[in-house]
Amino acid sequence: MRRGETRGKERGPGLPAQLRNPPGGRNARIMLLALAVDRTGSGLWAASSVLYLTFVTHLSAQQIGVLLGVAGVAGIAGSPLAGRLAGRFPVRSLLIGCHLLRLVTLVLVLACTGFDALLPVVAVTYLGDRAAKTLEMLFATRAAGERRAAYQALSRSAANAGYGVGAGIAAIGLAVGTTGAYRVLILGNALSFVVAAVLVWRTGEPSGSGVEVARAGGAAPAARGEGKGVVRGGSPWRDRGYLKFVLLDIPMNLDDSVLAVGLPLWLVNRTSAPHALVPAFLVINTVLVVVLQLSVSKRAEGPRRAARAVLLYGVLMLACCGFLAVATRGGAWAAGAVLLAAALLVTLAELMRSVSSWELAVLLAPQDARAAYLGVAGMSQSIQKSAGPPLLTGVVMAAGPAGWLVLGAAVAGLAVVQSRACARRLGLGPARAGAALAAK
Repeated sequence: MRRGETRGKERGPGLPAQLRNPPGGRNARIMLLALAVDRTGSGLWAASSVLYLTFVTHLSAQQIGVLLGVAGVAGIAGSPLAGRLAGRFPVRSLLIGCHLLRLVTLVLVLACTGFDALLPVVAVTYLGDRAAKTLEMLFATRAAGERRAAYQALSRSAANAGYGVGAGIAAIGLAVGTTGAYRVLILGNALSFVVAAVLVWRTGEPSGSGVEVARAGGAAPAARGEGKGVVRGGSPWRDRGYLKFVLLDIPMNLDDSVLAVGLPLWLVNRTSAPHALVPAFLVINTVLVVVLQLSVSKRAEGPRRAARAVLLYGVLMLACCGFLAVATRGGAWAAGAVLLAAALLVTLAELMRSVSSWELAVLLAPQDARAAYLGVAGMSQSIQKSAGPPLLTGVVMAAGPAGWLVLGAAVAGLAVVQSRACARRLGLGPARAGAALAAK
């Protein structure tokens, strides 16, 4: 009996209990609900937007590619813009503004019928989307304090659950397949912004402009703004050490493109695996993120564990790319099993990256300029979303299995560089960093 109680205490409360009482209290609980509603709308948009642009607005495949590519580039500016504004205005008000901005642009999407009119509207939508994600991160950083890694895990679980619900609802509309059904799905996304804005309005502005550094695993002096590598109150654009972190964080986000683009296209074009497996990749990803994110987040709390998680990310991505390289051999079922294993590995890599990347972005930034720094850090994911798919389709997959092996080795090598650079900036020191990374 005592052993069972001890194990239960070690595991801590489950996901439902932590969602009811998250780090940050009432404000965080409402924000998590707003995030889930927002991502439900995102699921509707992701599942229906390409078909809407094809069958309702009658854009060609080339026009859709240009439209989404330009929108992705516009989204890159959303993170630093949000970070800069958050240093001057309340995060809560800015986030409400982002929701309302996207509400307006989506209504305009329904009114626009030509490529020229849709281009700026969709671009602004993506800019508002990236700005909103950065503001959500800033809100959590201030509200959850030193337990921000736990909050990030809860937000990932809530976001993936919402995204899955949105995709499921979209499947019903896509099955109907009429113009009216497509328009209802777009309106559903717009409605999600209204509900999310109302929920955010019910929260209070988090107190303070900075947060304490996580103590899990020990706090390094540099993490408190006392290390030699941290620029106190400076501009992130003049902080070469932080810009190096952001630059290296771009390939640390490639798991997103591998899952969404690499896996399905590789299956269809280069393996004999059944095409029906493609939806299974997203199912595996969604379920595992919802179920495992909380437990995985414990491995990335604090400077030492976050640096170690970067190394684990590199190992998992190397293994995933290795599986993709050998998936071209064997029969249909063997290839299918190998690709499912690759989907599992890239999801585990995503779990590591989603928390460690955010934790390091916070730890490496000086407290008195954290909003601006995190805005710049948010660019890495946006840049990857624009550059990742062309890299995979035009370079990696074009080179065949060898391309995957080179990509995996490159990501693993860059993960080592990133981990060591972060350890130095956080003041861990070679000996302490090595001991920390080896610790379980």
